[in-house]
Amino acid sequence: MSSVGSATDLDQVVLPAIPPAHLLSGQIAALQVTDNLHRGTHIVGRFETSGLAGFKIAAQGRPLRVRMSVSADELSVSGWNTDDPKPPSSLPRLVQIRSQGRLRQCVLLKGRKANAQVAFDLAAEEIPDDGLISVELLDIMEGDGVCEEVRRALAGRVAADGAAGVRLNKIVFDEPPAVDFDPDTLDGARCELYSLISAGGLANLNRQGVRLLRSGMFVVNPVLPDTFGSGRITLRLGTKAEPASVIPATWRRINGELRWLRHATRKLMRSAAPSVQRVLSVRDGDVGKPQQHVQGNITELELSSPAASPLLVIMAPCQGAIPTLESGTSY
Repeated sequence: MSSVGSATDLDQVVLPAIPPAHLLSGQIAALQVTDNLHRGTHIVGRFETSGLAGFKIAAQGRPLRVRMSVSADELSVSGWNTDDPKPPSSLPRLVQIRSQGRLRQCVLLKGRKANAQVAFDLAAEEIPDDGLISVELLDIMEGDGVCEEVRRALAGRVAADGAAGVRLNKIVFDEPPAVDFDPDTLDGARCELYSLISAGGLANLNRQGVRLLRSGMFVVNPVLPDTFGSGRITLRLGTKAEPASVIPATWRRINGELRWLRHATRKLMRSAAPSVQRVLSVRDGDVGKPQQHVQGNITELELSSPAASPLLVIMAPCQGAIPTLESGTSY
């Protein structure tokens, strides 16, 4: 047996994945490093808790665009991989998406059929010569780079151990295209599909229309350069009454109908617009008084696209109604 330095002729040569690389399984050689990630067969894997996946990619000195699909389901609970899983929390989970040690986006997931899209670019100088690219999922309360003011604002509003059981369904590595063609205006659901906002995840990725903000908050993410949401943004926010038909008990249904009537009256009087309570940079904290303009039953929230840190938008309570994202316009 011959050897050169510390290597031997028994060492396996791991070939990196060549972009465009669509990785749909955890049983591939390009997935070189895992930390708290259980490899999957038809998905890349499922995180036991906050953890990391490292992929060997043949970037060859070029920048890369990374697209990911993550989701939560009935197994997404703490201890899912043990004989003593914890009961699911009714609170949403807020997860950091990091790569090469930097926060890229945040994902808010609510419910058991929540799918979220993530997209970010890696500069050529961020990719080492060995081509190893790390992707981390961390609970919002963990790690550095998250402002303590944000963590205080989220206390009691998000589930603990938010990354537990989250699925990494697929990850794509590709070269950034020369030009991106995007619309100027998208409805609420499409804003989430484009990863501009994260409001709980979409159960149906083909859904279009108004996005209900049941958590009373949402995240505005840094997006890809020259794409929708990369300039100045106007988000049109409205409200919707909870349908009385979804409340089974008689007294609750009557109460729900009264709430619906009160909300309908406010809409007729054009006084049902929601209010944004706070906007915080995940990295730097409060960004100051939100720029919001009320027009009848709609509130227009004006923001500059976040460059280096997601923004957390917290809505004021809406009595008897649910805040909604009607649409977003990018300038």
